[in-house]
Amino acid sequence: MEAAMQPHVRRSNFIEKLVSSKLFWVLAVIFLFSYPIVKSVKRQLPVELPVLSKVPDFTFTDENGKPFGSQNLKGKVYIANFVFTSCQTVCPNLLGKIQTVQHRIRGVIDRAAIITFTVDPENDTPEVLYSKAREMKANPNVWRFLTAPLSDTKKLLIEGFKVPVGDKVIAENVMDVAHSNKLVLVDQEGQIRGYYSTEKDDLNKMMIDIGLTINRKKDSN
Repeated sequence: MEAAMQPHVRRSNFIEKLVSSKLFWVLAVIFLFSYPIVKSVKRQLPVELPVLSKVPDFTFTDENGKPFGSQNLKGKVYIANFVFTSCQTVCPNLLGKIQTVQHRIRGVIDRAAIITFTVDPENDTPEVLYSKAREMKANPNVWRFLTAPLSDTKKLLIEGFKVPVGDKVIAENVMDVAHSNKLVLVDQEGQIRGYYSTEKDDLNKMMIDIGLTINRKKDSN
């Protein structure tokens, strides 16, 4: 008679013992929850944008005929740009790009703004600017159009924003004013943080810089 077969006893391997341990699961949960926090704390933020200069306080007139200026922009990041409404060369493209910027900052309209300064205040009255704002579908909570006497405009643009602006010239019955096509990023304290062209890569960089500037201020608070 054959010897009775001994039942096979399956022994738990190391992995099974580890998984069945309560201590293992406690440590696993702690790790899974703490790792993202540790990673975010150790993450190195991009270098802060340099302060290039400071825009002096100003008060101009907006498209509604009301005073508007640096006091209204305190605590906001804004993009300054320079046009005149009768411009038929670079300004239409510039304003089209600004429309795109307005759309892209729609989620932070309480912390960001767009300010368009006219370089032809003689013709760009508040009424004219109002019509242009409506044409561009400008959200008045985000995008404002400003005018002021020419001497004040030149002083602010040249000495404040550090951008060139020329005198009005007429050639072949076409009026023109030489001015900068740059977009200027200004922080919550009125400090200039960058200049950008309307090229796609530069606009994308500007959008990143807007976000960084907004978030750094929020974190510091």
